[in-house]
Amino acid sequence: MGFEYLTNVPLEQARADYRKLLKEQGFGPRTEVIPVYEACGRVTARAVYAHICAPHYAASAMDGVAVCARDTFGATETTPVTLQKEQYIVLDTGDPVPEDRDAVIMVEDIVKNEDGSITIHAAAAPWQHIRQIGEDVCAGEMILPSHMTVSPSAIGAMIAGGVLEIEVIAKPVVGIIPTGDEIIPPCTDPKPGDILEFNGSIFSAMVKSWGADAVVYPIVPDKFDQIKAMVSRAAAECDMVILNAGSSAGREDYSARVIRELGQVLYHGIAMKPGKPAILGCQGAKPILGVPGYPVSGIIVVEQLLKPLIDHWLKVPAVPSQYAQAILTRPVVSGLKYQEFVRVRMGYVGDRLMASPLSRGSGVVSSFMKADGILEVPQGLEGFEAGAEVTVRLLSPLEKLRNTLVVIGSHDPLLDEVADMLHLEDSSLFMSSSHVGSMGGIMAIRRGEAHAAGCHLLNTQDGSYNRSFMKKYFPRGDVKLVRCVGRQQGLMVARGNPLNIQKFSDIAAEGVRYVNRQKGSGTRILTDYLCKQENLDTSAIYGYDREELTHTSVAAQIVSGSADAGMGIYSAAKLYGLDFIPICIEEYDLIIPDHAWETPMVRQLIATLKSDGFRDKILSLGGYTVENPGEIIPLD
Repeated sequence: MGFEYLTNVPLEQARADYRKLLKEQGFGPRTEVIPVYEACGRVTARAVYAHICAPHYAASAMDGVAVCARDTFGATETTPVTLQKEQYIVLDTGDPVPEDRDAVIMVEDIVKNEDGSITIHAAAAPWQHIRQIGEDVCAGEMILPSHMTVSPSAIGAMIAGGVLEIEVIAKPVVGIIPTGDEIIPPCTDPKPGDILEFNGSIFSAMVKSWGADAVVYPIVPDKFDQIKAMVSRAAAECDMVILNAGSSAGREDYSARVIRELGQVLYHGIAMKPGKPAILGCQGAKPILGVPGYPVSGIIVVEQLLKPLIDHWLKVPAVPSQYAQAILTRPVVSGLKYQEFVRVRMGYVGDRLMASPLSRGSGVVSSFMKADGILEVPQGLEGFEAGAEVTVRLLSPLEKLRNTLVVIGSHDPLLDEVADMLHLEDSSLFMSSSHVGSMGGIMAIRRGEAHAAGCHLLNTQDGSYNRSFMKKYFPRGDVKLVRCVGRQQGLMVARGNPLNIQKFSDIAAEGVRYVNRQKGSGTRILTDYLCKQENLDTSAIYGYDREELTHTSVAAQIVSGSADAGMGIYSAAKLYGLDFIPICIEEYDLIIPDHAWETPMVRQLIATLKSDGFRDKILSLGGYTVENPGEIIPLD
């Protein structure tokens, strides 16, 4: 019988029960006294009261003269009053007002006479232009209440009130313990089987952004006693502990046992995906959170289960998440047992917000970097169909999404270069690209889900590219086919070509492991066509059904040694240092619907394609030809 987690508790229940347990154990903040000038952004531990009045003396509010108000009575434009030198005292703003004077006249309202006297044309009211003692705050008055975030202006108010030190809630210290025999410190040349330790850096940055401090401990090998000793040390030195990896059910997954021996485990297993192996434990009032090793799982667990504890500690209200309604461009299938968190890329096409699911692998940390939102699939729901309107928790502001060029279709590394150039030219513009193949791009354009689609579809009847597909799928002619690049397609093989692959038909040779592109991609259509031309039985080609979504992912499989050959473009082979066997030059163009043609994003895209900078950059990548990019291709 396979391993089963002890629990499969709904996330909301797990969160509530964890808080209740920790509260019973005495979980709560420490306090510390710091200088006021270092307190911006910190939270007051208790109410702050003024020590002195502000101002603490009667002060002139203007540059001018201090007078006795009664000496000025009767002064008007027609009956001015002249004051002799002994009747006024010259003051600057902030100067103390002498006790025998009770008004200040602004310098602009006096006329100086040659004998030293002054003439005024309006009477002064008693105490005009004088800041009274305690006008800002009186000694003993409350300046800030408890559990209030200190603002820059509050610092000024406290200093004015004679408060030079303040008791604040101490930042919680979160200890982060990476474990695993295969985990190594970050480097540029890891060996096969080595896994770079970057979760600690991710978690550290996350907790710091929430107002906590972080301590990342040295990597601990998968030895029970060593893990236990490090957790014990971290619990003694820190306020909260993240034990990273070892929360699952492998033979060296010791986290639950370690936490149980040092304290207690509330739950092992939460009904969430990714992140289901999470462990909610504690040692007394010290939370110990067992976090899965896969980075996406870890990010979700830390966000959903540790952040609420940090917010509670710091006595700050959780910032409410922003949500928006979006149209799903591809189906999302989910299991009934878990609440699932799906990362999506987003952008407005017309007045509709589109959401394209990213890779859902728990180890694909880049998907979080690219994500504009999180689609939360409730427990008990099987998912959503393509075209469904869904509620998405936003990671990017709506203003950014309104200025995002949405590209769905065939993959090419040049899209990343275009996105970079687009944003460099206008920092308010962004680009979101999803790789679903040329046919997927055509369908996205037909459904109104994208501003542009990369396309390189071969007409196997006449050898032309793209035009016949435009006529077939857009008979009303409501799109434009925009010239982009010619690119060299061929076989990518390991450096040195150890299997001596010379021509396309060699992919069917004994011992060759092939890696393919997904059905519907232009490269796959080309590959299927070449197999037909060469009379190759695709079922006999080892790995022909193994599919990857991008040229670079095909190249990565070859360079890793898990495949020997794959069809792709020269620039991807060059990027990975692979040998390349040219097969053909194909046309890679962009399909742009008429409704998007005049948008600022598309106009800048066309300008970028026509620029010398684009030409120079693309030619430097190798394997491309550039002839009038950005021009509209006639379909007739």
